[in-house]
Formats: sequence, structure tokens, C-alpha cells
Amino acid sequence: MSTQVQNEVLKVIEDRHSVKQYQVGHTIPKEDLEQILTSASLAPSSWNLQHWKLLVIDDQAQKEKLLPIAYGQKQIVESSVVIAVLGDLEANKNAQAVFGPAVAGGFLPQAVMDTLVAQIEGAYQYPQVARDEAIRNGSLAAMNLMLAAKALGYDTCPMGGYDAGKFVEAFNVPARYVPVMLISVGLASTPARSAGRFSLDQITVSNSF
Repeated sequence: MSTQVQNEVLKVIEDRHSVKQYQVGHTIPKEDLEQILTSASLAPSSWNLQHWKLLVIDDQAQKEKLLPIAYGQKQIVESSVVIAVLGDLEANKNAQAVFGPAVAGGFLPQAVMDTLVAQIEGAYQYPQVARDEAIRNGSLAAMNLMLAAKALGYDTCPMGGYDAGKFVEAFNVPARYVPVMLISVGLASTPARSAGRFSLDQITVSNSF
């Protein structure tokens, strides 16, 4: 990776801040939105099961419906789009689609696939494992999404403040998926304020506590 690319990546990370005030009425071009979503899909995931579903809410009426569920947070209706990141509680069912093509193409021995599937099914006997994996891997996709948006000149705000039960009911979310977070995306109307961060001395431990 060139130094220029490294610096650009680091600048995107540094410049990304949560934005709650957006330019009302702005529409994100389809190609930009698809790039943001594609970047989210490139996140790493356990066993490559890709434990996420992205619900794209760009219809104003649907955003108005979401507003009270998100406790009146104005970025819901003022941003260009709200993306609900959902975690897949049944991501084990993705195994055949993930590993099958590799086996068919001769890149993965059938015996290795069988071992991986057995590991996955063993882990997914436990509901807490399924939930932890759904939220963990869904969060990885969410971070990719926000960084991609910033790289394209858009701002975002991850939101955990909403009634998940009402969201599931209002938007007909299948039982297979658990809401991870809502992310508003758009153009900031007011520059984001950089929030303070703890120093490395406060957040890191070398080797062992």
C-alpha cells in the first residue's frame, strides 16, 4: 500500500465524526449509496457467514414512521437515508452458499467444508452464540459502512437509541434478524464537533493486566 493511500485511509478514520444535523432534502445518488452498501458487505465475518442484512430506509414516509420509534431524533427524518443494520441469528444457514462454490471450483476440499459446517452447527446450538455473532459481525459491517460514507463525502451517525421491539414490528423484520443499530447518512448542515478521546495510556494494556 502506498504512503498516499495509507494517509487517505487514516484521514477518513480521523475525520469521521457522528453528525446529527443534515442538509434536509438531499438525495444520495444511487451509485454512491450502492458503493456504501457494497463496502459494508466487504467487512470480515466469522466463518465468512456474513451475518448482516441492511434495511435501507429512504422513503420519507417510512422515516416519519421511524421517528417516534427512535425517540424523535431529528436525524432520522433530516438525513438522506437511514440504514438499519440487522444481525443474522441464523447465519449458520449461509454455510452452503459460502463454501459450496469453493468446493465446486476445487478451491476447498469437501472434507474441510464438512468440518467447518460441523463446527458452525455445533456453535449455533447455543442461542447466545448466535446472538453474539450477529451483533459482533453486524457491527463490523456498520463500521465499514460509515467509513465508506465518509470517504465519499457523506456523514453518518450510529444510533442505538430506539425501541427495537417496535422497530421489528413496524418494519416487519423477520425473527431471523436482530436490530444492531440505525445509521443516518447524509450531508452535514453543521460541521461535526470532534469528541474527546482517551489517551492510549488509558485504553491499552501491554501483554497482561
